[in-house]
Amino acid sequence: MEKLKYGYNKAEYKKFNAHAWRYLLLFSLLYCAHYCTRLNIGNAQVAMTEFTSEDIGILSSSLFWCYGIGHLINGRLGEILGLRKFIVLSVILSVAANIVMGFQSSILIMAIVWGINGFFQSMAWSPGVSSLNFWWPSDKRGFATGFANAFSGFGQVAATLMVALSFAVLPNLGWRSAFFLPGILPIILLLIFVFFAKPSPKAIGLKEFNEEDEEKAKAEEEMKTIVKEKGILYPYFYLIKNPAFIVSMFVVFGSGVARYGLVTWIPKYLNEVAKLGPVVSLLTSTILPIGMGIGTLIVPALTDKFCPNNRFLAGVVSGIGATLCILGFVLLKPVGIQFYIMMVLLFFAGFFIYAINGLVWVFSADVGGRVFASTASGILDFAAYMGAAIQASVYGFILTNGSWNIVFLSIAAFCLIIAVMSYFSSRKKKA
Repeated sequence: MEKLKYGYNKAEYKKFNAHAWRYLLLFSLLYCAHYCTRLNIGNAQVAMTEFTSEDIGILSSSLFWCYGIGHLINGRLGEILGLRKFIVLSVILSVAANIVMGFQSSILIMAIVWGINGFFQSMAWSPGVSSLNFWWPSDKRGFATGFANAFSGFGQVAATLMVALSFAVLPNLGWRSAFFLPGILPIILLLIFVFFAKPSPKAIGLKEFNEEDEEKAKAEEEMKTIVKEKGILYPYFYLIKNPAFIVSMFVVFGSGVARYGLVTWIPKYLNEVAKLGPVVSLLTSTILPIGMGIGTLIVPALTDKFCPNNRFLAGVVSGIGATLCILGFVLLKPVGIQFYIMMVLLFFAGFFIYAINGLVWVFSADVGGRVFASTASGILDFAAYMGAAIQASVYGFILTNGSWNIVFLSIAAFCLIIAVMSYFSSRKKKA
């Protein structure tokens, strides 16, 4: 008798696996391109000389606040109204908001437009994470979620390169070009995604896969019953009653501060302190997101093999590693050999910080399953971007007075707190 894998015979599994890879790759590429219409402002700031660091902080913060709050709403709405619809609308509406942004001059209007863009951007990631669960069972979830999250890290590279290209192609437009050209890439990849990525096995004539982890399969059935008996909003209460989920909210908040504290301000640091100039600063800053992408590609996948039921262990190592790397920016100066050491540390800071981020999204997929992983991811992304929003305003104010050491020390402190929280959570998990 032929042995079934996830409930499929050999021919069915081959078909399922091929489409699972196709969906993962196309969603990952699309989300990578989606960053070109979100993080472009951090890269464009080197040419936004008429605005202060505090102004840039306000603009970035407006996106982060609306992005975080949007996730809290859109994570659940996506599961109710359709995951795929939300992903498609997110890309189209965000590109439109970017075009509007390129015509503005008033900080107030720009903050409103960029905040609206943040809400549009929030419609993609949580539904996307949830949609991966329809193709990737729990024993491969760390790899799949880490893979997609890695491309969001690489998306920061894409955003930087697209802004640099925009400056080169449309130099007369100045910073405004950074809001016009980058939208072309996500629109092209959206068309490919819509035509070639199928939303679930049912769309290719297969039944849904059987979850082979009995504990997680049982949990999914319980979640389905909860939604039927207690209503469409009860998943929020189900999740926040889970102590590990609450810990993850604090962890990802700290990760949001650390991640965007670097992503937003490192180009400025390289331009003003290292004196590299606008374009070279942008290109050099890609060391950070490259490290991020590689970190979240590797670490969550390793937890599938070594600690699938206690991923907090990897959070301890990653938190300590990130702390040590960031402290290097306080102790070293960007001159001579010290500059190159700092760039190595920047790579590994990104590696460890985004590994933490990837672990959190795997956890959201584990705790929500195929039933409401989008809700779980939405709540966690809300926490992450509250951290991102706060750092944008606070660090923008601090850097107006030129205090880089305060920024780096506080980022290191958040990474250390993440390591400590992960340590106690891992011990509790063992118990």
